Amino acid sequence: MKGGKKMSEVKVYMIANLQIHDADNYRNYEKGFFPILKKHGGEFITYDDDIVNVEGENNVTGRVIIFSFPNEEAADKWYNDPEYQEISKFRREATTTQLIKVKGMPPR
Repeated sequence: MKGGKKMSEVKVYMIANLQIHDADNYRNYEKGFFPILKKHGGEFITYDDDIVNVEGENNVTGRVIIFSFPNEEAADKWYNDPEYQEISKFRREATTTQLIKVKGMPPR
């Protein structure tokens, strides 16, 4: 793409939907999450425990978390980082999770 960013260079957003079943064990995950996120250039955007379903039949419940990475490569390196996989065992034990990767739009 002349003058613009390639799709491999666009920001990537991660959207996590969690139903937390064991808050104490989940806190072990939270303690290690932010340093590893920053290590890979990630940016925490927001979370919400009081989701409002505006339209549609598949209601989202629990906590929604949104964070981003500068590009898809950084997002993949974060997810595949052995240190992240080690702490993610706490999340897997303590929650039911859906994690979605969404590519941003290149500048027009």
